[in-house]
Amino acid sequence: MSSLNSSLMQNTTIVHPEYFYISGFTGIPYVKYYFIFLIFTYIIAVFGNSFVLFMIYIDRSLHIPRYMGIFILALADLGDTNALIPNLIKTFLFDSQYISYNACIANMFFVFFFISVQSLTLVVLAYDRYVAICLPLRYHGIVNNSLMASALMGIWSYCAVLLGAIMALITRLSFCKTIEVKSYFCDHGPIYNIACNDNTINSIMAKIRTTLCIYAPFLVIILSYLGIFIELSKITSWEGRIKALKTCVSHLLIVGIFFIPIISTYIAALTFTLHPNTRIISTSLSSVIPPMVNPIIYVLNTKEFKDFLVKM
Repeated sequence: MSSLNSSLMQNTTIVHPEYFYISGFTGIPYVKYYFIFLIFTYIIAVFGNSFVLFMIYIDRSLHIPRYMGIFILALADLGDTNALIPNLIKTFLFDSQYISYNACIANMFFVFFFISVQSLTLVVLAYDRYVAICLPLRYHGIVNNSLMASALMGIWSYCAVLLGAIMALITRLSFCKTIEVKSYFCDHGPIYNIACNDNTINSIMAKIRTTLCIYAPFLVIILSYLGIFIELSKITSWEGRIKALKTCVSHLLIVGIFFIPIISTYIAALTFTLHPNTRIISTSLSSVIPPMVNPIIYVLNTKEFKDFLVKM
């Protein structure tokens, strides 16, 4: 009886390591040049998104629904950049690939939280463009500051609850085999896959998060633009079509830069075996490039931002 109780105690004991070892980028040739590139992207992303936030906050003419969405997107880009790249720079400068357990959970939460916020904010901006082009006379009645603020607050709350649940499930895992995380940050999949106890629920939650925060938003955006293109086909003049389409260029570019690399990597991983270094480089690029490029796209393609720059 005592041996049975001892066995049950061992099965229910949860072992949390003091540290995890982040082994991503190990063995990649000329990786120091990639770290220099990451430092370069970090500086541009922080400066660019901070400038976009400053412009929208200062210029009262930009306090409208569309720019509220852009403000939140820039804020999420800034959060994602600061959650991910400083840890990578620390690894490069101090050759430190260890991260404490609690810091790892926090890092995982914020990286996935801000990525999810970016994805769902792009859906809200797609809805804004859909109403503006397909229902122009009713736009101000449907899309207003109150509706946009409620939608964006809902996105942040939803992502916080979803990621909070995922992190809570991670804390129920026991790690007794290895502490090596085969990724470039505290990645959800590589961590739950090294657990000793049953990780089925973690795998299910990972698939749910990917579906709700990546695939579903991308599908909704595609459907919204199908509706936009159908509406544009009803406009008789090419000048009118191009004028309406120009208001969507910035959003379309950002959607492509954000979703295509992530979804391509997921599909590639499902269809054939990716080399770990290939997966790490591709996923890291898909995480660091959008926050760097997004403010450049908006400043160069938005008349209001150009006018603000001229005023300054």
